[in-house]
Amino acid sequence: MILPGLLLGVVIHEVAHGWVANQLGDPTARMLGRLSLNPLRHIDLWGTVMLPLFLIVMSRGTMVFGYAKPVPVNIGNFKKPKRDSLLVSLAGPAANVLAAMLIILLAWVARYLGWLDNTGLRNVLYGAMYINIILATFNLLPLPPLDGSEILVALLPGPWAYQYQRLARYSFLILMGLFMTGLLGVIMIPISIMIRILLIPFGNPFV
Repeated sequence: MILPGLLLGVVIHEVAHGWVANQLGDPTARMLGRLSLNPLRHIDLWGTVMLPLFLIVMSRGTMVFGYAKPVPVNIGNFKKPKRDSLLVSLAGPAANVLAAMLIILLAWVARYLGWLDNTGLRNVLYGAMYINIILATFNLLPLPPLDGSEILVALLPGPWAYQYQRLARYSFLILMGLFMTGLLGVIMIPISIMIRILLIPFGNPFV
């Protein structure tokens, strides 16, 4: 029930990066055909297929995460590289938050029409909302190559940013360590709460 929302979430996340980059002067993603909602243009064998299945099995269905093939960005095309890189990095999580809001509004319409009585539709919509919140939260973690690290790099002085980016070679091992020890869930709690607060005005149609 979560996989349709996961596919939607990772696709719009990457398209948002590419779209904002294009608006700021970098046409790389557009020229490569990545400003498309066609999932086939964004699927990564490991991140979109193998990793979600691995996490579902390892967590016994309590956790799922994945990512699409990253959209290429050439910061050399930006007029203000640090500012524009920051905006491009924020675009992905922002798109997921916006998607969660739109899914909640759609769920309210479905509830008004009585469609949420259908357990399958209810679970798919809830799963799509939930995974988009998780994607926004997870990608804000300040760990290379996640969006949170790019945001931090844009804010750090040059020498500090360079040293920080060297963490990228260890990022997968760090993530797996955080996941296996359960610390990942603890770290994500504050950001997840903040994002859920943003959704409060929309109410909860699933209760």
